[in-house]
Amino acid sequence: MQSTKSVRPLCSLAYGETAVIASVYLHGAIRRRLQDLGWIPGTAIRCLQTAGGGDPTAYAVRGGVVALRHRDAKMILVHKNDSDTIE
Repeated sequence: MQSTKSVRPLCSLAYGETAVIASVYLHGAIRRRLQDLGWIPGTAIRCLQTAGGGDPTAYAVRGGVVALRHRDAKMILVHKNDSDTIE
């Protein structure tokens, strides 16, 4: 029996929290760019820092750091990272 993991938007991650990308619902150039950077389902991600005004937020994925606006981060779903580490 396969366990189901609850998914939530990337923008809901707290500072320092890690998760695994479940799906990406962005389209066009931003989707292609994130895929080029390794933002694909199954990849670990960590919330690093939020700007003073709350937008954008910086995330670490595969050794890189990318800042995303809230409206883009809510279109990426993640689930809990069992190991709390990222590669």
